[in-house]
Amino acid sequence: MVIFDHSLSQARISFAGTTSGGVFLSTNNGTSWTAVNNGLTNTKVYSLAVSGTNLFAGTYGSGVFLSTNNGTNWTAVNNGLTNTIVLSLAVSGTNLFAGTEGGGVFRSSNNGTSWTAVNNGLTGTYVTSLAVSGTNLFAGTYDGVFRSTNNGTSWTAASSGLTYTDVYFLPSQARISLPGLLAAASFCRPITAQAGLR
Repeated sequence: MVIFDHSLSQARISFAGTTSGGVFLSTNNGTSWTAVNNGLTNTKVYSLAVSGTNLFAGTYGSGVFLSTNNGTNWTAVNNGLTNTIVLSLAVSGTNLFAGTEGGGVFRSSNNGTSWTAVNNGLTGTYVTSLAVSGTNLFAGTYDGVFRSTNNGTSWTAASSGLTYTDVYFLPSQARISLPGLLAAASFCRPITAQAGLR
């Protein structure tokens, strides 16, 4: 099952994270794929994120891995990450965020070298998705959507009108094309859009 792909802006490179086969690389817009898992000791990859030339993989049970060479080699970067079931990743400026299963959100400002929990006001600690829109960071949880305007230092609920709160997907920054519009998909419910977000 492919759960994520991301095309780097400087090349026709795409990555796919899978729930049992690790990370795959395509250099021809998806025509063909090659496994790139050297050093990736857990191949249950639930999320991927790109920051510059750094590629991060969030795994189910082994935390976050970093590759600086398009997946050729991977290194675990989990110091301070006390919950290693990583369901979602997001990048905002120099900050990397990891959403975990039961541990909330963790933030790293040094490419995963160290992590700090940032859960003040975040009552939903099963963070299935993260999304960035401008200065807003959104967390999709089993308790709805939460928003932070200060890089996760504090969170407020942003679920007004969301009639089903098991949120499984929020679009990444690259997919948010309309200013102030965020879409949330929940299990067994259609997509709900919430406007007026800045």
